Amino acid sequence: MSNQGAATDTPPASAASLYLTLAPVALVAGVYLAIFLVLRKSQRRYYAPRTYLGSLRPSERSPPLPNGLFNWIGPFWKIPDVHSLQHQSLDAYLFLRFLRIIVVVCFVGCCILWPVLFPVNATGTGSAEQVDILSYSHVNRDTQTNRYYAHTFMAWIFYGFVMYMIMRESIFYVNLRQAFLLSPFYANRISSRTVLFISVPDEYLDEARLRKIFGDAVKNVWIAGDTEKLDDLVKERDKVAMKLEKAEVKLLKLANANRIKAMKKGGSNGRAEAPADAEPGSLAARWVPNKKRPTHRLGPLGLVGKKVDTINWCRTELLRIIPAVEAAQTAYRAGTYTKVPSVFIEFYHQADAESAFQVLAHHQALRMTPKYIGITPGEVVWSALKISWWQRIVRRFAVLGFISALIIFWAIPVAVVGIISNVTYIAHRVFFLSWLLSIPDVVLGLIQGLLPSVALSILMSLVPIIMRLCAKLSGEPSLSRVELFTQNAYFAFQLIQVFLVATVTSSASSVVTQIMDDPQSATTILSENLPKASNFYISYFIVQGLGVASGVLSQVVGFIIFTIMYKFLTGTPRALYTKWANLSAISWGSVLPVYTNIAVISITYAAIAPLVLGFATIGLSLLYLAWRYNVFFVTDTTIDTRGLIYPRALKQLFSGVYISELCMIGIFATSVAIGPLILMIAFLIFTVLFHLTINSAIDPLLYNLPRTLGVEAESKEMRMEGSTTRNGSHSTAQEGISDAKKISSADTAVAGKKPGFLSKFLKPWQYCDYEAMRKLVPHDAVDTNNLYTDEVERNAYFPPSVSSGTPLLWIPEDPLGISKQEIQDTPPVISITDEGCTLSDKNKLEWDTETVRPPVWEEKIYY
Repeated sequence: MSNQGAATDTPPASAASLYLTLAPVALVAGVYLAIFLVLRKSQRRYYAPRTYLGSLRPSERSPPLPNGLFNWIGPFWKIPDVHSLQHQSLDAYLFLRFLRIIVVVCFVGCCILWPVLFPVNATGTGSAEQVDILSYSHVNRDTQTNRYYAHTFMAWIFYGFVMYMIMRESIFYVNLRQAFLLSPFYANRISSRTVLFISVPDEYLDEARLRKIFGDAVKNVWIAGDTEKLDDLVKERDKVAMKLEKAEVKLLKLANANRIKAMKKGGSNGRAEAPADAEPGSLAARWVPNKKRPTHRLGPLGLVGKKVDTINWCRTELLRIIPAVEAAQTAYRAGTYTKVPSVFIEFYHQADAESAFQVLAHHQALRMTPKYIGITPGEVVWSALKISWWQRIVRRFAVLGFISALIIFWAIPVAVVGIISNVTYIAHRVFFLSWLLSIPDVVLGLIQGLLPSVALSILMSLVPIIMRLCAKLSGEPSLSRVELFTQNAYFAFQLIQVFLVATVTSSASSVVTQIMDDPQSATTILSENLPKASNFYISYFIVQGLGVASGVLSQVVGFIIFTIMYKFLTGTPRALYTKWANLSAISWGSVLPVYTNIAVISITYAAIAPLVLGFATIGLSLLYLAWRYNVFFVTDTTIDTRGLIYPRALKQLFSGVYISELCMIGIFATSVAIGPLILMIAFLIFTVLFHLTINSAIDPLLYNLPRTLGVEAESKEMRMEGSTTRNGSHSTAQEGISDAKKISSADTAVAGKKPGFLSKFLKPWQYCDYEAMRKLVPHDAVDTNNLYTDEVERNAYFPPSVSSGTPLLWIPEDPLGISKQEIQDTPPVISITDEGCTLSDKNKLEWDTETVRPPVWEEKIYY
């Protein structure tokens, strides 16, 4: 983005200029890689947490790698990508698959285009110089227009291959999704059997009427309600409880610190000095005077107002708040609340839920629609459930209008950053800014160099945040839908601002001006600037491939922040555990569009400046390897879109095909190459027809599960249960899935058919069909027949504040025994424990980070 507008003035690239770009980036990448290799050996928590963390189930962990500098590379390379499918999520696996697919597309593009187009371009008689002789601009448009036939037919072959790959991978995804969602691992989950209806009319916010509509297949109904007051109560309860926990820990640390000082001065450990008839709290009072006990003020921000003893005040407040919360929760469960127009309906079987999801539920337009299936309780955006049908429409259009304006005029803040980077030049020419020249050179250098870079980074990081906020405001009811919305919107931003605007001009407004002056010049403007800008994108791919990939792998900044926060900003056992046990997650909506855009740029330049494909292949390969390591050993999946990020990214690749075809049409038109022009127009029409056909054929399968496979899956499950019953209640489930040849999570190969590579590649509907994909699905992760307790299932789709229990307070055990007294003095309305963490003789919190699960650990529920 910082190079926006520079593309139009990019000079001819030379080997020397590419080296000057490569050298500093390679140096930084080398440093990052060295840091990673060294820290990986000792900092297992940050660079390989998925191999051992106790917060993960054994089935979710990855095999540990050797601990040497380089001996881990071989075992890492041998782990197949499908490992992430069986040990993490469908999204994680398809993210890696997408990166691998676009690497394959770029590599095959090199193999197809380079042998033909390099000689055709290099032997041209145009005016291009240096590396630019390898692009189409070196073909003389006046005397060598027949050479454009080579570009045309090679474009046909390559873009035909790209479209085939999109179709092939879409078929692969449909089969994998069906196998995954119909497996017992997913089919028995409550989210797979629950449908969310929004915009439900008031007369149907009645459980009896809903059961009458959907029949005996309904198991549970949750009618959403307004919980604003209860939310405030629960928030206040948790705030006071955490304040009490922090105050208790602070008191224990103060007492222990005074004990350590006394021991250093030659005193006893304090236990014998405590009176035998000590009243509750007297032991703490012996080591911490009343004036030193934790206190706070009751006024705004804790800065003004009456000063109170924090521990005593919190205990008193909890005695008031906790019963009030429990009473409000009981009232909600009894149905005494204001209903909102959204309903969760759980069915006994997945097939029944799918039927309800696919059927037309209401006779009026925009009522009980849209519907959603597969939404887990933890990802529901509860504020969106209150929105009525007409508000949803208004919000949607308003959000789309805002995002369109944001994308078009984003060049304005970027231009301001560019002005800051040239402040010296401007100060010499603008009289009222001349005072800036009196600033010391060092400060001025920081303003011009560091400040614009930081400001631009902040600006770019704000875009996905803004788009996620827009998604929630538009009424998206789940975090997975928010990510999918962000993926589309952020890709549009990347395509227009990072690619098209940077290619054509320095601001979107000037593009509009040029097109308004001559509307027919749009393709010509783009086609004339594309070859010139290719040199910029060669550098861009070098930076992405070396700089960004090494940064993704080493995560130096993240490691420093994690270390600082863990050592200095975690003052309670709970904070220590939370920071230690929570893995970083990949935000699909903001990560995937960046790499989709790189692929689109590569596809666009394929027939125009094919050298770009080589650098894209190398850059994307390095990014793939870096993300592969992170997915296997570092990151976790918190938002599950059930793989829907993949077909969206695949379809977005069509953008590159369309842009390239339009630009080549513009090139041939300006060169008056009639034959190639007609052929490219014909291929554009074919592309549109192919795109429409793919959408109409595959789209229904992306969001719905077919009834045929649903019935088949249920029959297999019944046969499995029958086999289990005949052979004893504890027999393995393998016998019931004999035709699927159930494999453990460690197995990865698809057994059975042994087709050749070409057959497998050309016939995905035969060799990557539903039965083949079933063998990749994890079967041994959990007991799929006993996923939930009655209480968990009963509370599943209540708002969080309704099912939220009183938190367990966790304090460290101290040598003086004060923690035991504090536990006794804490009111019984809230539980408190000092197990699993101790205060050391250095007054530091210590707990077992590997084997023991702390009191606040909660088993992950597969909703």
